[in-house]
Amino acid sequence: MPYTVIQNAIVFTVNATDTIHANGTIVLEGDRIHAVGSDTLPIPPDVVQTIDCQGKMAVIPGLIDVHSHSSFLRGVTENYQLLEWLPRYQLEHRALTEEDAYYAALLCYLESLKAGTTCVMDMYRYMHRCADAAGALGLRVNLVPYVADMPGKDFFETSESNRKLIETHHNSQNGKIRVWMGLEHLFYCTKDAFAKARACADEYNIGIHTHSSEQIEEVEAVVKRFGKRPIALFQDYGILGEHTAIAHCVWLNEDEIKVLADTGTSVAHCPTSNAKLAGGIAPILEMKQAGITVGLGTDGNISNNSLDMFEEMKFASLLQKVKRYDAAALPAPETLRMATINGAKLLKLDHEIGSIEAGKKADLVLVNLWEPNLMPIVWDEQDSNVLWNLVYSARGSNVHTVFVDGEIVVQSGKSTKINESDALQAIQKQTLDHMQRRKPFKSTLTPVVVGAS
Repeated sequence: MPYTVIQNAIVFTVNATDTIHANGTIVLEGDRIHAVGSDTLPIPPDVVQTIDCQGKMAVIPGLIDVHSHSSFLRGVTENYQLLEWLPRYQLEHRALTEEDAYYAALLCYLESLKAGTTCVMDMYRYMHRCADAAGALGLRVNLVPYVADMPGKDFFETSESNRKLIETHHNSQNGKIRVWMGLEHLFYCTKDAFAKARACADEYNIGIHTHSSEQIEEVEAVVKRFGKRPIALFQDYGILGEHTAIAHCVWLNEDEIKVLADTGTSVAHCPTSNAKLAGGIAPILEMKQAGITVGLGTDGNISNNSLDMFEEMKFASLLQKVKRYDAAALPAPETLRMATINGAKLLKLDHEIGSIEAGKKADLVLVNLWEPNLMPIVWDEQDSNVLWNLVYSARGSNVHTVFVDGEIVVQSGKSTKINESDALQAIQKQTLDHMQRRKPFKSTLTPVVVGAS
């Protein structure tokens, strides 16, 4: 099989010892990493492509966004806290069509890829069309349908449609498409929906993903309604465990952190969205100290306005520093791990992605360091400023080349798979059409708490 060689790059492997190759070489064979090492690494004879980074590029594992919601409604639901924001966000879903879902996913996946994100856990609707969008762009995705069955929530997905998506799309597109069971929220899902999710996840050996404890008022409403805090309810409903990931978890107490740690449940941390919706700062250091796997998510463009995981890394680190009044809290190396290998662990894909190691999938990001916001490059023996600048200075626009499954899907900052101009024109047209279709629902906002459990 022919090989691709990446030479003269600063390689951040994010392996178990965080090995950095100052003048590194990576050999790709098909969709896999054949070898990684220094400039003395032997090069196979059958090389069809060589990328010479000339010491001006860093190579990192593909970034992994472990919690997102596709949408094309950026900047249209602003200045609301979570429980006020959710009914307005639901307007999108009440008017959503399959074609809307395709173009919303196409927009978000394109933005993600161009910013170095190679894998996204996306919770949305009509997700067979999201799979089509991912296939068009070459993105790796975990599809998690918005399942809700409480009265008044019939504009979301059902346990049955989630099961159908598993049967038709799980492990499709050469394994780049995975499907999990999705549960919207305790106020959206009955006990029966949780039981169906657990049974289906066990049957197909897949994960479960849901939200919780994003805002203090939300937790208080759960306690008032159900008599218990959210994590205790999840435990009663039987969904906690090594194959479950819960988004947000901002308002956890010590007992809840212990329960998540003891059950092996993972957390998807969305710092920018949590700040923007005035939810709070999650106790990430306490979770990590307890042994909980914590990945990073954007929460989608509708509540974040950006899908740039470089921005998410910086904000995650800074929030923990200011919360602890400790400038050393959540340093750059740990933050990069959250955005790569920890995200892979959350998705149960760490045997395939999340680090640059021989045998793993070739999901790689080449970052152009030869830009004003990342210069100069400084070395002091084995120490360098590059990693710190990747976390605190880099932007998605610094991404030059992106590999997914060994295929170049972004080159010189542009998609190699689609005509971006044509795609954006179609997305704009679809968005304006959707905005007209959602107008009739504005007078009948559906509150978060509807019906009985």
